[in-house]
Amino acid sequence: MSVAVAAPPGPKLSLLTSLAYRPGGGNPLDFFTSIAREYGDVVYYRMGGEQLFLVGNPQQVKDILVTNNRNFTKSRGLERSKRLLGNGLLTSEGAVHLRQRRLMQPAFHRERIAGYGSVMVEYADRVRRSWIDGATLDVAREMNRLTLSIVGKTLFDADVESQAAAVGEALTGVVESFWLMLLPFSSVLERLPVPKMRRARVARARLDAIIYRFIADRRASGRDHGDLLSMLLAAQDEDDGTVMTDQQVRDEAMTIFLAGHETTANALTWTWYLLSQNPDAAARVHEEVDRVLQGRLPSMADIPSLAYVERVVTDSMRLYPPAWIVGRRAIADYPVGPYVAPARSILIMSPYIIQRDSRFYADADRFVPDRWTPEFKAALPPFAYFPFGGGPRRCIGESFAWMELILVVAAIAQQWELHLVPGHPVVPQPVVTLRTKHGMRMTVTRR
Repeated sequence: MSVAVAAPPGPKLSLLTSLAYRPGGGNPLDFFTSIAREYGDVVYYRMGGEQLFLVGNPQQVKDILVTNNRNFTKSRGLERSKRLLGNGLLTSEGAVHLRQRRLMQPAFHRERIAGYGSVMVEYADRVRRSWIDGATLDVAREMNRLTLSIVGKTLFDADVESQAAAVGEALTGVVESFWLMLLPFSSVLERLPVPKMRRARVARARLDAIIYRFIADRRASGRDHGDLLSMLLAAQDEDDGTVMTDQQVRDEAMTIFLAGHETTANALTWTWYLLSQNPDAAARVHEEVDRVLQGRLPSMADIPSLAYVERVVTDSMRLYPPAWIVGRRAIADYPVGPYVAPARSILIMSPYIIQRDSRFYADADRFVPDRWTPEFKAALPPFAYFPFGGGPRRCIGESFAWMELILVVAAIAQQWELHLVPGHPVVPQPVVTLRTKHGMRMTVTRR
């Protein structure tokens, strides 16, 4: 059966819109939300020479990501992301992906992650001490600086705090080129003197220089630091005993370095924003933190007692999932409900849309941490909440991220209240991750 026989409903896009790969003309969140509401759980449209299916039913999402995952590869966004990330864990496929994931898994084992907790708290304490009562800060930048320092120390045993601004700038340069990279002929565009593309090229070179310096320093010292970088350098192929080249190590390191701090920084930024808009929730966070910690720094042992902080972070990632969109390219024809997605078509699933669906969440657009009772979680369909993806490609750093989010929120809330600067525009910027378009200007007040 071909898609022409049983095409799902969907928007009829203008020729110009369908030629480009810019959903909603630069407003993808509005575009995807509106077509999901108008056309239902399977929506079909053509764009940028691709056939696309937006899938909004949690069971179908599970079937794509878990049950039938072998029928899919990563889609256009991550195909193009190879220019930055190389053939790392996020972009590699098949046997290469399995091998690399197996090599890296030990760095994310439970016991090892427990050891990272003290580093997370130490760096959160550094950041909170650097703030001045009454100061106005871009909290998005502050959270990026913090999570970059944490990932640098825990996974590469490197102090990157001094380079945080440079890395942040470089990353923004790359991220801003995301939608341009998805356009047809983007490889040609990349070589043209387009300012955004030029910035992305320079940014990529700066990030490469930082990562290659980590690798060179570690190879020169020959010392095993017990971190991810040491594991990557020491890892040997089971079949032929070869070790990874600098290029392969760079690809994996770059992936973890960027994915491991960018997503968490975004989740933290949105959490502070939501707390500033919901004073009752903020007051409950402060009450819980004061009661549990009794004035000392948080530790991993405190996490089970910080139940409300965890609910706050959970509902924040429901409303503003850092990985807001997941795409898969079908290898063979694939049935989606009563329809068939042909081979090579792209199936798109958006946590942002499904996690705001009123079928699964009462007051779906409201921040309600208390919704996350054990009973509610048990009754929620699998994949009605999936901020970390699912299946064999589920985020390898998920438990690392949860621990970091809870510990950082607790450590900062212990000493500070954060209030959005009146009139500051809060606009989500959906690129590779869900950023804040204008940063997040907040005033910090010492408690």
